Amino acid sequence: MKNKRELQDADKKFVWHPFTQMKDWQREDPLIIDEGKGCFLKDLDGRWYLDGISSMWVNLFGHKNAALDGAIKAQIDKISHSTLLGLSNRPAIELAERLVAFFGSTLNFQPSSSLSRVFYSDNGSTAVEVALKMAFQYWMHKGDTAKSSFLCLDNAYHGDTIGAVSVGGIDIFHNTFSPLLFKTFHAPSPYCYRCGSGRGRAECSFECLEKTEEILRTNHREIAAFIIEPIVQAAGGMIVSPPGYLGGIRDLCRKYGVLMIADEVATGFGRTGKMFACEHERVVPDIVCISKGLTGGYLPLAVTMATDEIYNAFLGEFRDLKTFFHGHSYTGNQLGCAAALACLDIFRDEDVIEGLAPRIALLTAKLDGIAALAHVGDVRQKGLMAGIELVSDKQTKEPYRWEEKMGWKVTHRARQKGLLIRPLGNILVIMPPLIITEKDLSWMMDVIGESILEVT
Repeated sequence: MKNKRELQDADKKFVWHPFTQMKDWQREDPLIIDEGKGCFLKDLDGRWYLDGISSMWVNLFGHKNAALDGAIKAQIDKISHSTLLGLSNRPAIELAERLVAFFGSTLNFQPSSSLSRVFYSDNGSTAVEVALKMAFQYWMHKGDTAKSSFLCLDNAYHGDTIGAVSVGGIDIFHNTFSPLLFKTFHAPSPYCYRCGSGRGRAECSFECLEKTEEILRTNHREIAAFIIEPIVQAAGGMIVSPPGYLGGIRDLCRKYGVLMIADEVATGFGRTGKMFACEHERVVPDIVCISKGLTGGYLPLAVTMATDEIYNAFLGEFRDLKTFFHGHSYTGNQLGCAAALACLDIFRDEDVIEGLAPRIALLTAKLDGIAALAHVGDVRQKGLMAGIELVSDKQTKEPYRWEEKMGWKVTHRARQKGLLIRPLGNILVIMPPLIITEKDLSWMMDVIGESILEVT
């Protein structure tokens, strides 16, 4: 068995890490996680760290959760995987039924608008790819071949596959790949802190909706669907939309005959204080994408759900070639579905959503204190999702230069204190597991405040 130094050397020699400048990585000794329990991770030296971003926004109920562990072990004793191409399996069927029932009961769908069909894939990016291809092919089957483009938001992030990048809007991530991307239309993001109008959140919302309607009015005949991260643009900077904005987008999609795709990959499963972010404004999308917390953060699994209206457009005779020609090797994987079923059981049996209120209130209070710091320009929060935007000048909102790596410096200081978080440029991301205690959440926010003060 390799020792710590041997593992660090092997990591630097063989592993290419995501979203990481590897030249910088080579200069430091990697932190290697060896164990997890609850909201904490342990490194090879035996030091524990609070997992402040839920292992990249996936973990809901902590590491080594007994219910999730047990469900996966029990499924392994039966079968770990068989294909969904030409076959089916019990966990995939039961999970699809549970998800359809959940969405129906939560949003009180009318039968005609029910999200009644479940298509499985592997992760958030593939769930989005499925949704884009589904929307495009839907309009083809309806005889409207002109609808071949998409409308998305500035600052959007929907994943890293080519289709998902095409509907993204974060220049620093996506510009490199622009020659590979298909045509899309971009609407302004409701980034009220940096809204060009300089007015309040209500005015920002109105202005963004007005500009979006102008795009739809002019181009709706070309647009198959509008894809949106409901309520919170997570990777775009934890941008929280003003009240009424999401509902306004839903109304515009209906008005101009454009499908609405809700990307709930980051916002789903309790993160915003509701099971799904669409619930905040009782919005019913035509297609919804979910992943990340679907298995409690244990295994890669994703779902794209669509209405009967969309599903029925793909029905026909074999010779009609209306089949949805898309699939993945691990579609409907039994282990992932078993974990997801156990995850839904935890939400049901432990009243998880109802129990979030005290922690959300505590986070709000702690953020109020951090907002007063000299180099904090803005704090944004919805449920247990939050972002802290660091600025070099609070009065002018002047951001730190990218190359100053201010967000990275603050998170590195927090790591020295035993807290693992990850920034988005100059924005500190807060997204702890849903089970975090008030004591640990309070400590986490105190460490973040101290780290900001010490670094800036």
